[in-house]
Amino acid sequence: MSVYSGSANVFRIRHADPEAMRECTGLSCEVGAAATEPAAVVAAVVVGLAAFLAFAYVREAVDADQRERRRVLAERDAFEEFADRVSTLDPAPTGSTGPGFDGSMAAVRTADRVGGDDVRLRRVLAAYRDTVMSVPHYREEYDETIPESLAAELGPDTAAALASNGTLSAASQSALVRRSRRAAEARSSLADGIDEEIEALRAFESDLSRVDCRRRRLLEHLDGVSGPGTDAALDVWERLDELEDECDEIAAERQETLADPPMTPDPATDPGEDRAFYEYLYEPTDGPRYPVLAQVSELAERIRDDRDRVARRLADGR
Repeated sequence: MSVYSGSANVFRIRHADPEAMRECTGLSCEVGAAATEPAAVVAAVVVGLAAFLAFAYVREAVDADQRERRRVLAERDAFEEFADRVSTLDPAPTGSTGPGFDGSMAAVRTADRVGGDDVRLRRVLAAYRDTVMSVPHYREEYDETIPESLAAELGPDTAAALASNGTLSAASQSALVRRSRRAAEARSSLADGIDEEIEALRAFESDLSRVDCRRRRLLEHLDGVSGPGTDAALDVWERLDELEDECDEIAAERQETLADPPMTPDPATDPGEDRAFYEYLYEPTDGPRYPVLAQVSELAERIRDDRDRVARRLADGR
C-alpha cells in the first residue's frame, strides 16, 4: 500500500492476484458478487449453506487486515531507514547544483537519467533499493522502477528534481528526508486505522455469534419439546423474528462505521471517498467488499429459513 506523504490519507488500491481470482472457490466467493454495495448486501440471499455457519467472511477479513498491517509496518520501517541513510550523506557543495524541490515539476520519466556518474545520487538510489524497494511484498504489489516509486511515494517532483540537478543538493537531501519521514508517519497512522478495523470486525463477530448461539438454543429447545408443542413453536417463531431484528440493528451499526472510517483521503472531494479505506482493504481480496454486511445477510437468511420451518410445524399442528 502506498501512501504519498504529501497527504497521509491517500490510498493506492492494491492489485488482486489474477490467478487467485480465477481459482476462487472458497466460501467467500459464494456471495462475493452480491456483496459489492452496502445498500444491497443486507438483502442478499445465500443458498446452499443450511448446514454451516462459521462467520468465514469476517474471519477472512481479519486475516487479510492483519497481513496488510504487517506490510504497512514493513514499509514504515523501510522509509524510516531510508530517511536515516539519506540524512548521513554529504550533499553537493552549495552553488554546484540547480534548484531543489521547490522548482517546477518535470516529466517523471526524465528521472531515468538519474544516477549517472554522480556518487551521491548512486548512494541515494542504492539506499532506496535496499530499503523501500526491498520489502518482501514490493515486487508482488508494486513492481515499479525507482523513478516511478519515488514519484508515487514522495511526490512527482522528487525524481524530476534529482534528475535535473544531476546530484544530491542540500535542498534535495532535506526534502527527501522530510518526505520519507512523513511517509513513515502516514503508515503508522494507517496501521492504527487497520488495528481499529480489526477490533471492529471482532466486535461484530462477537455480536453475530451471540445471535447465532441464541438461534441454535431456540431450535434445540423446540426439538426437545414432546407432543404438539404449539405454544413452544409459536414462542420460538416470535423470538426468531426478534433475532432477525437484531441482525438489522447490527447491519445498521456497521453502515454507520462505513460512513465514518478510521481514515479518509484528504481532502475527500467525492462523497464516495469516505469508503476508500474499506475499498483499499477489501477490494483486492477474494471475499466480499463488505464482509460484515455479507455475514449479517447470511445469518439473517438462516434465521428466516428456521422461522419458515417453525411456521410449517405450526401449520401441521406438530
